[in-house]
Amino acid sequence: MIVRAPATSANLGPGFDCAAVALDLWNELEVTDGDGVELEGEGAGELPRDATNLAVRAYALVADPAGKRFRFTNRIPLERGLGSSAAAIALGLAAAARVGRSNTVLQRRIEALLPLGASLEGHADNLAAALLGGVTLTDGTRAWRVADSLPLAPVLVVPERRTATGASRASLPDPVPRPDAVDSVVHATMLGAGLASGDASLLAASLADRLHEPHRPSPILDELRADPPAGALGATLSGSGPSVLVWAEDADAVTEALRARFPDERVLPLAVAGTGAL
Repeated sequence: MIVRAPATSANLGPGFDCAAVALDLWNELEVTDGDGVELEGEGAGELPRDATNLAVRAYALVADPAGKRFRFTNRIPLERGLGSSAAAIALGLAAAARVGRSNTVLQRRIEALLPLGASLEGHADNLAAALLGGVTLTDGTRAWRVADSLPLAPVLVVPERRTATGASRASLPDPVPRPDAVDSVVHATMLGAGLASGDASLLAASLADRLHEPHRPSPILDELRADPPAGALGATLSGSGPSVLVWAEDADAVTEALRARFPDERVLPLAVAGTGAL
């Protein structure tokens, strides 16, 4: 059995902890009879090769991993704000849901799998998109796929440096000043409307945030907002960073411009993933 889970970009600017998009960059898991964990690709030299592997732990929430061999092919960079942990959890849950025989219908339901997976990561935005594909919204226990595609093309700028999500989250202020909260509500409402309607101008107008992005320093994001390349209508921090998602009307032109401007970073023009792990 082979299952796949996509990379994801969460928040999308003002959609903090609730909005995410699945991207056409995939990790794969092959489950066979046997034992052990095999890894190749991103993180192969550092991820656990035993039962503490995040995907195996997710699998164990639904089905018994005993007597199974797990072979991973990872393409999603670690700790870059691209949902590598959510993809691992989605792989484990989706694989176990396919082989589990008790409560089979329940195991396949997003309402059952999402809270299970979130228990391993603490929040469900990336996980919802990794499980369902497309563009999703979640309240932590439920998830809705609100769009199959986007009116703007996502182009990623992926730095070599890493960001630990826990440390990044700890930098956020509490409480939030009222003007920042109001601004967040306004732009999050515009984001939801832009996603649901497919209106590129409305989506572009929503891509501003005062809740989390100002507290997660990103020279790349600052530069792209101050001087966007021709054909780009906005930029957002991908998850907690450091990757930046550039929203393009002309993906080819934007990709070429970004590669010239950031020769030391990976620039990945991607499509929205139309499916998730389920």
